[in-house]
Amino acid sequence: MENPLINPFRPSVLVWIASLATLAQPEFSCVMAQTPDHSQTAKVSVVVLGNAQDAGYPQAGCNQKCCLPAWQDPQRRRMASCLAILDFNSQERTLLDCTPNFPDQLRLLDETCLSIGFFKKTIPQKTTIDRIFLTHAHIGHYTGLMHLGREAMGNASTDVWAMPRMQTFLKTNGPWSQLVTLNNITLQSLKQKSTVTVSPHLKITAIQVPHRDEFSETVGFKVAGPSRSMLYLPDIDKWSKWDASINKLIQSVDVAYVDGTFLENGEIPGRDMSTIPHPFIAESIRQFSSLEKSDRDKIRFIHLNHTNPALQPHGTGRTSIKRAGMHVAEQGETIDL
Repeated sequence: MENPLINPFRPSVLVWIASLATLAQPEFSCVMAQTPDHSQTAKVSVVVLGNAQDAGYPQAGCNQKCCLPAWQDPQRRRMASCLAILDFNSQERTLLDCTPNFPDQLRLLDETCLSIGFFKKTIPQKTTIDRIFLTHAHIGHYTGLMHLGREAMGNASTDVWAMPRMQTFLKTNGPWSQLVTLNNITLQSLKQKSTVTVSPHLKITAIQVPHRDEFSETVGFKVAGPSRSMLYLPDIDKWSKWDASINKLIQSVDVAYVDGTFLENGEIPGRDMSTIPHPFIAESIRQFSSLEKSDRDKIRFIHLNHTNPALQPHGTGRTSIKRAGMHVAEQGETIDL
């Protein structure tokens, strides 16, 4: 049975965006983001703008069995993992990660905003993002920032929240450094377990996790809305490498988007998968099996590699996940917090 907090995105928009693609925690420190609250009635929604691994689905150059269905049918294509948070009160939009699919994802977000009443009558002639929270410096999570620069949107002072090494990476490597010097983006500091109070009814907490940190730290985010909370954790090494309990964290939220990069070991023939450590979905199912049914129902696997059978809507990967009482995140789905 589907989680009642999840609402499927209207099919007509999914068809449209598919055609487009053809072309118990410790106390946290708090940081205030300057955001006005224009209404006494708080409403915050989250939109899934993509559920695939960094390179999307299908992946460039892949003509294997796993990717052929998406090359042949644009409606089966999926964008890199990204969530948008809509604050109806301030009329502001926040991104968790900024992917190479940013143009299509911004349009999907605009269409969603119109369909769920965030935009009242029509999509404005020019739209943008008010702030962006970055998880880490792997290509699917920050390279969409290029579209904020002068060759594209030419945004002015978009707040980009990032951990210290992530900030240094952006400031000292082109072309990202140009975004900083031209004031297209304004870097804001995240710290482990620090909470950014975006508004009185929206708070975002950074949670550092072990991962391949060649260029930056890696974090997930716990997002608290007016009445519900959510976890976004698209990348992590094995659960056993973390000094925190993922099970307890899942119990503390209402919806959990967690790393589902690979279904099981051996998924990439001829590749030592220990060099790309992620918790296999098969391992996560065992890890989460001790949770109550209501907690397992919160789990939605995201960041699926192009080889992952769980990307296929009627495959065996989906069957095993469903049998375990869990779900796969769907591009375009919305939740209310």
